[in-house]
Amino acid sequence: MAFTASSGHTRTSLADINITPLVDVVLVLLIIFMVTAPVLQSGIDVSVPKTKSVKEITQQRMVLTIDRDQNVFLGDKPVNLAQLPTLLHTPKTDPANQVIYLRADERVPFGAFASVMDAVKQAGISNISIVTQPLQKTAK
Repeated sequence: MAFTASSGHTRTSLADINITPLVDVVLVLLIIFMVTAPVLQSGIDVSVPKTKSVKEITQQRMVLTIDRDQNVFLGDKPVNLAQLPTLLHTPKTDPANQVIYLRADERVPFGAFASVMDAVKQAGISNISIVTQPLQKTAK
């Protein structure tokens, strides 16, 4: 588009889109998502024991958690220990092939841990993996 200035010269209009405000808004949104993403990860605060040999978890499995107050969770949902065998039993899968991860706070008494293990065994699941953290190596 051309127009004539008061001096008689013909000029063209500048038709470029200014994307600086768009970039500013996108960067602000990116920062907001980066800050809020760790907060959105729901989970139960458990201080699992530290061991020397730790195997990386590579597959998505059912996770049982015992927190320091001896509350039992299946995934993120609290469950009653008496109902745990029926909740763990899924009719479509063979319990012998089912794997479950057990996370327990290191301050949980062994009796509570053994009760949860017994409830898992009552469901027919014998493949139980206990979740631990690796030991931190000290710098020399």
